[in-house]
Amino acid sequence: MTDRSLTLMAVHAHPDDEATSTGGILARYAAEGVTTVLVTCTDGGCGDGPGGIKPGDPGHDPKAVVEMRRAELAASCEALKVTHLETLDYGDSGMMGWATNDAPGAFWNTPVAEAAGRLAELIRRYRPDVVVSYDENGFYGHPDHIQAHRITMAAVEQTGIPAKVYWTTVPRSAFQQFGTVMREIGVEFPEPEATDEMPALGLPDDEITTWVDTSGYGGQKFASLAAHASQAENIFFLRLGQERFTELMGMETFVRVRDTTGAATPEDDLFAGLR
Repeated sequence: MTDRSLTLMAVHAHPDDEATSTGGILARYAAEGVTTVLVTCTDGGCGDGPGGIKPGDPGHDPKAVVEMRRAELAASCEALKVTHLETLDYGDSGMMGWATNDAPGAFWNTPVAEAAGRLAELIRRYRPDVVVSYDENGFYGHPDHIQAHRITMAAVEQTGIPAKVYWTTVPRSAFQQFGTVMREIGVEFPEPEATDEMPALGLPDDEITTWVDTSGYGGQKFASLAAHASQAENIFFLRLGQERFTELMGMETFVRVRDTTGAATPEDDLFAGLR
């Protein structure tokens, strides 16, 4: 152990991604004195515009959306007390199969080695003990999430610095509860099934290595998500209200894919073995 502060780095694809799956850990570990670093890979330009205007529809101005979402991201980081925000500002690639996948400057269209090199520079600068990102399917198949996974794992390999690396996930047992709650607020939420194109979402409970209780930071997590107000139509969980949201989203779960500490699993702390 050293006297320096422990450091957590979360690598996400878009403004607002930090809130749902890692808002709790960012808030909790910041409160515990851990240095928190959020890396956001894209500019969010394929998000909704003011009034819910969709990409490609008349009046959708990607440049204006980028500026709006940059301000929202800053407000989210303030809610979570993130120590450092780093934005790579690649173009938002949109959903898989959109023409924007192939646009110049789109994250999905960027060589992995190039983007991984930039992330590796940040890893060398901040020297995170723990890095968190997505699994190889980007959790649900979004091209920018998949690319974030690829560059994260490449940058970790290049640097060898993080002691532990995690991928975000959701326990399969939670999907039924999610479905029940979503239907209560009028949102259809079928339990996900695996297909040839899309692996099943989440993991069986016994394959999840790390369960972090973040229920004490539900207010901050809710405020972080609410900061992304321009995307509210797509952020179903805001409709729950803070108390119900915290009940549903107060446990953040991960699978550990790199470890140099020998900490036993299942674990309840990303920094198990480091403090």
